[in-house]
Amino acid sequence: MRILYFDAFAGVSGDMTVGALLSLGLPLDAVRDALVELDLGDYELLAFPREVSGISASKFQVSLPPHAPHTHRSFRDIRSMIERARLHPSVQQIALDIFHRLAVAEARVHGVIPDDVTFHEVGAVDSIVDIVSTAVGLHHFQIEAGFVSKLPLGKGVIRAQHGALPVPGPATLELLRGFPVCFGDGEGELVTPTGAAIVATVCKPGPPPPLTVCGIGYGAGDRQWTDRPNLLRLVLAEPAPMPLEDELLVVETNIDDMPPEWFDWIFERLFRAGARDVWLSAAQMKKNRPAVVLHALVDSAQHANVVRTMLDETTSLGVRSYPVRRHTLVREERTVETPYGTVRIKAARMPDGHWNLAPEYDDCKRLAQEANVPLKLVYQAALAAARSSGN
Repeated sequence: MRILYFDAFAGVSGDMTVGALLSLGLPLDAVRDALVELDLGDYELLAFPREVSGISASKFQVSLPPHAPHTHRSFRDIRSMIERARLHPSVQQIALDIFHRLAVAEARVHGVIPDDVTFHEVGAVDSIVDIVSTAVGLHHFQIEAGFVSKLPLGKGVIRAQHGALPVPGPATLELLRGFPVCFGDGEGELVTPTGAAIVATVCKPGPPPPLTVCGIGYGAGDRQWTDRPNLLRLVLAEPAPMPLEDELLVVETNIDDMPPEWFDWIFERLFRAGARDVWLSAAQMKKNRPAVVLHALVDSAQHANVVRTMLDETTSLGVRSYPVRRHTLVREERTVETPYGTVRIKAARMPDGHWNLAPEYDDCKRLAQEANVPLKLVYQAALAAARSSGN
């Protein structure tokens, strides 16, 4: 699953979102190819690097001709425009979802139905470009879920088509129902209606699950704030693999009167009976006799077979069982090529994203015998090959 985390310490806007997506690696040509399908008149897309507080970011900008008219469009008109465009179905649906959510919020504020909402600022070319470009980026990175940090809403008053409006704007606040926000954090408008619509459509309220970071992108805003860099940080991530849990049983018995060479046979028999693992531990028995404890890890389906085998094959007169909870990492098997031959590698991914790698002992033993070299040389070669493969 691909996850996008909006680290919105300076708020979020449409152009900052697109800039951060470009910083993550979204090709600008993919954006241009999609936008050419929309009838938006004359405009130019600009994307260039900008350094903010020493951080390299991407600035995305829509440049309009001088004295270009400011077009007001209804949700009905914008929906028709997007539906007519030959966009990828995923891009089309994401863009429609963002605009629909924005129309519903505006309808609540103005007391009309969504189809009758007329977008003023958001109906302009640059806002339509921002939303459709964001949809292109979400499709490009195959985003399946989004999360957002607590949003700073700023404070003050802004001028809009309807006159003076408080910060955050009414539609912005409607869009952020259910999301954690911080009123009065920052000067001016930090979260725009377009940014709020994107977040409300893409993200779920609440903290993200543990993540493995795959990429980081920074999108620059227009203004300069004195208390924070005007950047949006997007983190492309995957869920961090969590340990798996299952319920198993331990079957064990104390042994102090059995020839030790029998254990090789008993181990083999217990594995055949369905044991997941078998091991010995030292014990001190009554009358100060040294002994061993024979343990077997087993699931409930094979419990009876393992108990019977342990009683049949050892000198013990009884065994005990108790439940245990096992936590395991997600594992996979790979193969690597070494100067001595092919070795299987057991790989387990840790929650922080790094891999535990272990060459298969039987493979290393066989290759060491065939090459007549120390076992450790084969093991080290296999481990080096596994690490050089990128994990």
